[in-house]
Amino acid sequence: MVSMRDRVKQLVPTQVTTRVKESLVDYGVRTSDRRPLPDFLIIGTKRGGTTSLWNYLIQHPLVPRLFPAWNTKSAHYFEEHWGRGESWYRSHFPTERQREALAKRHGGPVRVGEAAPLYMFHPLAAERVAALMPTVKLIVLLRDPVERAYSHWKERRTHGIEPLDFAAALAAEPERTAGERERLIAEPQSFSEPYDWYTYRARGRYLEHLEPWLERFDRQQILFLPSEDLYRDSRATYRRTLDFLGLPAYDLPNFKVYNDRRSAPLEPSVRAELTDYYRPYNDALRQRLGLDLDWADRAA
Repeated sequence: MVSMRDRVKQLVPTQVTTRVKESLVDYGVRTSDRRPLPDFLIIGTKRGGTTSLWNYLIQHPLVPRLFPAWNTKSAHYFEEHWGRGESWYRSHFPTERQREALAKRHGGPVRVGEAAPLYMFHPLAAERVAALMPTVKLIVLLRDPVERAYSHWKERRTHGIEPLDFAAALAAEPERTAGERERLIAEPQSFSEPYDWYTYRARGRYLEHLEPWLERFDRQQILFLPSEDLYRDSRATYRRTLDFLGLPAYDLPNFKVYNDRRSAPLEPSVRAELTDYYRPYNDALRQRLGLDLDWADRAA
């Protein structure tokens, strides 16, 4: 049976759809001076539950979606589209009038945000965010880096981008990503697909990527959430996030897991190698943040 959405796609020429989208984007930019910057950012980690948490948040009546409606969870401004400028970034968020109408309708404060897992990992994102939005609230999901790396690889594999098996991909990572971080710093308006796609191991060294954020933002502005807490008790983690954002309580009917990828278990030898590799990094992270992270490296 053909859905109504597919039927509309069949009836409306591609050229018309493209013109409508271009018109909406242009409208957003032209009205950017009436569009406040976001109140919060979910900055990571990739494959840590950011899509799930984002979808839970936008079900709250006081958390509007991005503009235009086809945008999923991020403008990717601070890593991929920096060269487009602040007006373009503002164009993705509701106008002040829309915020006021929403607050009046639901009797509470409106909180606008976006979720971009690459922000935490990008070498220039913290500096850029701090310069533009020094009072923004930051949400950081941290997942067992072994599980995160394997899930990252599964995502790339599913998308047809990763031809190598996991062990081979880990071995190829240094060569594939050599010089990419340095290039992003030297060429501020550039974007690196290898740095986004193939950094399976590097992304799990969380503390080195969080330090630029910790140096620039007050700790009270940052909420650290173990991904395992989100998976085990989504409702409690959601409530904790609402409280951090200053939003009134709101119960959801269910907490569907988004972007879950089932697969065969990780090969024991690869798991053991990664667990040993991450142990000192995890210990330093726990000590720096004062978090009780219940990850596999503790059982060894």
